[in-house]
Amino acid sequence: MPRNPLHQRLISIVEPVCNAAGYELVDLRFVLEQGGWTLRVAVDTLQGEHTDPDEVPSDRVDLIACENLSRELSAVLDVEDPIPQAFHLEVSSPGIDRPLRTAEHFRRFTGSEAKIQLATPLHLPSGERRNFKGILQGVEDHQVVIECDGTAFRLPLDDVDQARLVPDWDAVMKGGSGVGRPSAKPVKPGHRPSQKRKPEHSRPAGERSRPQRDPQREHQEIDTGDPRDAKISPLSISNKER
Repeated sequence: MPRNPLHQRLISIVEPVCNAAGYELVDLRFVLEQGGWTLRVAVDTLQGEHTDPDEVPSDRVDLIACENLSRELSAVLDVEDPIPQAFHLEVSSPGIDRPLRTAEHFRRFTGSEAKIQLATPLHLPSGERRNFKGILQGVEDHQVVIECDGTAFRLPLDDVDQARLVPDWDAVMKGGSGVGRPSAKPVKPGHRPSQKRKPEHSRPAGERSRPQRDPQREHQEIDTGDPRDAKISPLSISNKER
């Protein structure tokens, strides 16, 4: 992920404080918004080497944890003073659509669906491409491997601007973690996949072609909506402007 010197400095200050408090630094962003500069810090509970991403963790980052960590980070940032201007500190959980920042993050969630945006576009025979959505295949030679529509792309980790998991909302609604290889969607009762009419073969002279009527295709489909359009907001707590 491309990082300017200030971003590198902020990570070097914030990450040890998070680890000492028992949390993992998932993502860090220093952005200019309408209300001024904001330092966004997303943290999660420390994951073991053999943690199964398909399992729902028993403990999560809650509001109290965000408040406590926000106070600790504010004290350290006051001492180190890496940011010359006033800013707003926001500490939150990563949410279900978890950001991916490090090579370990991409390895841990191999098999999950993700969206990746590159800061520097990848040059392909078909042209330049920045956005990729597909199944993570791991990390090789400091490159993120992602399979999109049957094609494997190798994206330089240093060129990744933003990356997030794409949760399986059906699994989430059933109490699952929503990550891991998406399960096959069950076929609805009475549903028949659409079939394109094949071209008619030549017929002997004098034989007439009779149009065929398919009553199964004359029903009207009702849009019941897709629960994946819902969005679950992560926990967050912000301190006052410095």
